[in-house]
Amino acid sequence: MSGHTTESLLKEAVIQIGAGGTAGFIEVCIMHPMDLVKTRFQLQVKTAKSDPLYYTGIRDCMIKMYKTEGLPAFWKGILPPIIVETPKRAVKVIFTFEQYKQFFLFGASAPTPLTFSCAGFFAGVTEAILVNPFEVVKVKLQSNRKHVKESPSTFAVTKEIVSKYGFGLNGLNKGLSATIMRNAVFNSFYFGFYHSVKGYIPARKEPWLEFLTKVAIGFVSGTVASCLNIPFDVAKSRIQGSQDSTLYKGTLNTMHIVYKREGFRALYKGLVPKVLRLGPGGAIMLVVYDYMHIFLTKKFKD
Repeated sequence: MSGHTTESLLKEAVIQIGAGGTAGFIEVCIMHPMDLVKTRFQLQVKTAKSDPLYYTGIRDCMIKMYKTEGLPAFWKGILPPIIVETPKRAVKVIFTFEQYKQFFLFGASAPTPLTFSCAGFFAGVTEAILVNPFEVVKVKLQSNRKHVKESPSTFAVTKEIVSKYGFGLNGLNKGLSATIMRNAVFNSFYFGFYHSVKGYIPARKEPWLEFLTKVAIGFVSGTVASCLNIPFDVAKSRIQGSQDSTLYKGTLNTMHIVYKREGFRALYKGLVPKVLRLGPGGAIMLVVYDYMHIFLTKKFKD
């Protein structure tokens, strides 16, 4: 490989990581409250209905949180996803998805929907291994219902988890199998559907129509993927956020306990805030990514 080609590949990698990281950072900052609401619903059990802080809906949850925990509480646990956002996108988009895509071509000249799905699945597995320690800390922070002034810091929570439980499957890597299944199932459908459908729809001449088409495909992909993976998401939240570490052990066992005690619908807790985050979040990601990609391309390639 020539030096010129290596240099151009490095520049493209920097541009994509920079654009993806910036888009992810802005999306996390704006849409984190919906992620927090989703986690609160997933941690809520049926027997807690007598609790004055039991949440009956998204609006009710946000009002109660604002009154008891203060406005900054909507961004509880935001630091871990911000820290991991850029490396996560770099790993998932640049290195893993593209590499797995080449691997799963199965000798074909062009990628098929199966290629995209398999690449997405294994990119999700790789991503989950990277982000799981950050997810454990984030969920622990989000599950805290004290006022922001009384809540422990990200560093304090991380230190407590490591000192008490270490880095293993009871500590910073708690709920790893649930995170792997959640991310793998989501990415498998999302990448498979998004890239396949996008390939069949002709490009629009008007930029705004092209943008709306991408947003629509992305929203449908993400909504269906969320419906498919949310039982694993509920299991993940229960394993990582519950105070009872002996009750929720193992992904399938946790899903069985939730189903048996709270019914089938409990496996879909937090789906509405998750989808509400996904739609606007996906649009924000696309807009910021496109603008940053153009800006960085001019900066590095001119």
